[in-house]
Amino acid sequence: MTYLDELQPGMTAETAKTITEADILMYAAVSTDTNPVHIDAEAAAKTPFGQRIAHGMLSAGLISAVLGTKLPGPGTIYLGQTMRFRAPVKIGDTVTAKVEVTAVDMAKKRATLKTECFVAGKVVIEGEAVVMPPTRA
Repeated sequence: MTYLDELQPGMTAETAKTITEADILMYAAVSTDTNPVHIDAEAAAKTPFGQRIAHGMLSAGLISAVLGTKLPGPGTIYLGQTMRFRAPVKIGDTVTAKVEVTAVDMAKKRATLKTECFVAGKVVIEGEAVVMPPTRA
């Protein structure tokens, strides 16, 4: 865990996960997003992607994992997130989520972080998060 007073612009953290068919099916069940592009190979083949793709928010969830477990870490409260989906994520792709501290506002007890997800070095999601990091008692 990194406390608010320890955060500095430029600090980074990341995590990676290979997306499986099971991940997509479980995410569809939990989120109730059963869009055929995610779960129906025949329907997905007729889309511009030509195959099934992962839910964008499944990959974006890895950003939340970094914020909540690594930087700032446990106790962090997620206040907001902007994001742009730049490219699809397919079954078998390894998604790396990276966050970088860009600003710290001690008065408001907030931190702003650049957020990105990559597959094979290519940006698939980009955005910005605002969080309330843990503070010392």
